[in-house]
Amino acid sequence: MELVGKKIGFVLTGSFCTFKKTIPKIKELVEKEKAEIIPIMSYNSYNLDTKFGKAKDFISEIEEITGKEIIHTIQDAEPIGPKKMTDIMVVAPCSRKYNV
Repeated sequence: MELVGKKIGFVLTGSFCTFKKTIPKIKELVEKEKAEIIPIMSYNSYNLDTKFGKAKDFISEIEEITGKEIIHTIQDAEPIGPKKMTDIMVVAPCSRKYNV
């Protein structure tokens, strides 16, 4: 799939242990694929420091890579769908608990 110029909404959720592997993928999409990334973070991923790193450090790195301020409130995220702000949405990580 050709991603040049595509607007990708990239959502980071609170599985903090994956950030160090996920953020380089954002950089790859920007630098190699020439995609436009609209960074979005859940409330917890934007606000909580964990043993995996400080929220402000992740925020700074993502905003530097994308050149955009992170959408992190429901109010700021509401227009994404109705205004058709993205061509593609990525939610990473996107995991779930399996009941066996």
